[in-house]
Amino acid sequence: MDEDNKIVAEPRESFGKGAARKIRAADKIPAVLYGHGTDPRHLTLPGHEVALLIRKANAVLDLQIGGKSQLALVKDVQKDPVRQLIEHIDLVVIKRGEKVQVEVPVHVEGEPASGTIADLDAVTLLLEVEATHIPENITVSVEGLEDGTKVLANEVELPKGATLISDPETLVINVHVPQKVDLGEETAEGEETEGEVSEAEGAVEEAATEGESTE
Repeated sequence: MDEDNKIVAEPRESFGKGAARKIRAADKIPAVLYGHGTDPRHLTLPGHEVALLIRKANAVLDLQIGGKSQLALVKDVQKDPVRQLIEHIDLVVIKRGEKVQVEVPVHVEGEPASGTIADLDAVTLLLEVEATHIPENITVSVEGLEDGTKVLANEVELPKGATLISDPETLVINVHVPQKVDLGEETAEGEETEGEVSEAEGAVEEAATEGESTE
């Protein structure tokens, strides 16, 4: 967990779309904090600071609420689909030492064998980890892997202290030779087909002319 994740959060008393618009206009973000059997707490967070912290997945914030500290995991971030501005954040109460289940992004490094490509089939894996030590990503090396190699979830090296929750047979990496598509041959075939059609049309016209002459 980052040491610079302290955020001063203000309790929020006004609700509704109008109130939310005013909050965002002041470069702040409306949020709700829930979990551990507590009643939901509506908060206002500083926009710029929080936007920087939540750029990585599963960010943990040390909320300062009324002079008291409360750790919270960013559970959901709602954004405007067009402007991509943060509209609302859902936060979950966490405690030091407890474990949580989170989707952790898979990061690929290295280059597979010459002439092959490595497809990333599972972009995240569900792990159980300590709440204050959530890994930023899971790194999988594809360096030198040959055609036909498949890397399953149970073959991925997990960060220290992490437990795999995803199906162990989940396909993570698939190394293969890309299929070749020869557009030149397809074009040539297309041109030949058009030529054949033209010849057929010419034959029909010639037959029609001979018929008229006979009449």
